[in-house]
Order: sequence, then structure tokens, then C-alpha cells
Amino acid sequence: MMKTVRACGVALALVIGCAPNSASEITGGDDLELLQLRPNFYVLAGPSGNVAVQIGDDGVIVVDTGPASKSDAVLAATRSVSPRPIRYVIDTSADSDRVGGNEKIAKAGRTLFIVNNALGEGMTNGGAAAVLAAEKVLTRMSAPAGQASQYSPTSWPTETFNGPRKYMFLNGEGIDVWHLPDAHTDGDSIVFFRRSDIVVAGNILDLRHFPVIDLTRGGSVQGEIDALSRVVDLAIPSVPIVTREGGTLVIPGNGRVCDQFDVVEYRDMVVIIRDRIRALIKAGKTLEQVQAATPAAGFVRRYGSNTGPWTTNMFVEAVYKSLLREKSS
Repeated sequence: MMKTVRACGVALALVIGCAPNSASEITGGDDLELLQLRPNFYVLAGPSGNVAVQIGDDGVIVVDTGPASKSDAVLAATRSVSPRPIRYVIDTSADSDRVGGNEKIAKAGRTLFIVNNALGEGMTNGGAAAVLAAEKVLTRMSAPAGQASQYSPTSWPTETFNGPRKYMFLNGEGIDVWHLPDAHTDGDSIVFFRRSDIVVAGNILDLRHFPVIDLTRGGSVQGEIDALSRVVDLAIPSVPIVTREGGTLVIPGNGRVCDQFDVVEYRDMVVIIRDRIRALIKAGKTLEQVQAATPAAGFVRRYGSNTGPWTTNMFVEAVYKSLLREKSS
């Protein structure tokens, strides 16, 4: 296992616990670390979330921009590994830790499509880097009619898609963006870099705690399981030579880089808890009775918490209500 050269904030050695021995660390400034996973691929890791960076002759691709407060550190990190402009920002959800830096980072970039005129205006996004996301992300960021958005219009996605898949070919590799609806939210996507063999999973995967299923924004437990299963299907473990630190790397929204086995374990944990709660619902138990039955037993020590923004009881309640919705639909 590779060890980080320095400790910063939380134990960031965990961030690269499953990374290959050839990965290297580069200081990213502030409380972030820029870790090289492949010759052309980096993750900017820290307690505020992971930002993925792919570089090449076409420019820089940034997946998730982190909170707005980290924009300067993200820009400094990208400039330290490539002199070329940022071409695309890809958002995996509308969460503030995924899109907070959109405006500043996109404006620091440059569109691929320049009109040859005196003003040098870009065809899209006023000449800045394009911001790509599932259509639901734009819906969430722009707010319903008559309501004020917490995000400036210049931070909203400029390219959206409503189907299951959007793809492109940049920096010598295919890039698949898969919309996985009704998971953590209704706007989640994962990004698969084919040649680099890296999946950026966003907030559907967070090994620090039970998955956050945001019912108010279209999340569901079955959608979460389906999304994790898609990551499992895309990833390849280091077989048949299991002693090698190889295989597909998976970058979660927060926490250490992991592999397919980690995602399988996490997915199966959600399935087990879902099945336990479903059985209790079938037996006529109320939410309070379900929580008293501790359906997350066996996983609480690793993923649970009684305090903070996402507790074990909140997760159990989200699964319970999600299953009731599924039952009534």
C-alpha cells in the first residue's frame, strides 16, 4: 500500500488505501492533496470531497469541482499538472460539494469550440469550459419557477442529457457519463474513463458512512443499489493474480480510492439492510419499531453514527420510507 508523505486534516492515507504502488503524491495546497493514480489521471482529495482530474493534449477534464471555498486550491492543482486549459467540468450530482466550484473553475477554462472572430467569443458558455451534467442537475441548481436558486446561473450546467448515457472522446480515451436515476438523488451520474480504467462514482459511494438517500430530491434505496451495481459491473478486480494492486480504480465522492471488491461489499451491505427492513415492514412494524429492531446491526461500527449530518437512524428511516413508496407505487 502506498503511504502519503504527510498527514493533513483527516487521515488522507486512507484516500489511497487501494491505489497502485505506482501512484504518487503531489501537494495540492490548503488541506487537499493531489494524488497521481495514472500517468494522466489525478484525484484531488481532502475532507471536503474528491475532485478527479484527467489531463492530455486536448486539455483538462475536471469531474466535480468541490465546494466554492476550495476553488483556488483546485485551480492551483490542475495548473500544477498541466499547462493546458480546462475544457470540461462534469458534475456527478447537484450537491454543493460537487458543484460549488463550477463557476470559478469553468471561467478559468476555455471552450473547445472557438469562433474565429475579433472578439474570440466561444460558441458555448461565453468561451469558458463547458459544464456537463444530467438534466436533473440543471433542474435542481436552477430551482423551480418563482423560487430563488442558491447558485449563480453562470455555475449551472451548459450541456445536459436526459438519456441514460452521454459519451465523448478526449485526451485519447473514451469517457462515458452514465445517469443513474433515483439513487442518492434523481440527478446522479458516474463517469467511466475507459483507457485510464477509473470510475468516478460521486456521492452514491461514500465509505465513511451509510449511503445518503435523499428522498426529497428523488433518491431511493433501490436506485442506490442499482447505481452501486452499475459501478460493480463496470469495474474489473485484480484477477486471476489477486496479489497485484491492479484492476479498476473507483473514486468515491469522499474517502479513499477503492476497487470493485470494496464497492461489492458496500452494495451488499445496503442490500442486507434493505431486506431486513422490508421483512419488518411486511410484519407490520412501524418506523419506531423498525429502528428499535436495529436492522443495521453488524454494520453500525463501520458505517454508523449517532451524531452528525447523517446518522444511522436517518439512514434506516430513509430506507423504510423508500420501501413504503415502492410498495404503494
